[in-house]
Amino acid sequence: MSAFPELAETLADAVEVTDTQLIVDLVDGRRVLVPLAWFPTLLGATPEQRSHLELIGDGEGIHWPDIDADISVSGLLFGLRESAATGC
Repeated sequence: MSAFPELAETLADAVEVTDTQLIVDLVDGRRVLVPLAWFPTLLGATPEQRSHLELIGDGEGIHWPDIDADISVSGLLFGLRESAATGC
């Protein structure tokens, strides 16, 4: 048994952004909640900018076109945060 989930299990099905959290529902039924403070670009965006998002790569990532930000679902599962040098 592998300690790492299969790629198909790490795809996003739905995304919600609140004032304090990024909430990602995965196709396998898991829900990932991370503090929005982990992603200063999203935290500094308006609620309208945060709500305008797209799933990319069949759910492998999330893209916010209004602020040109991307987050990978696998990165969320590994606990990766936004780097000050690179953005999301």
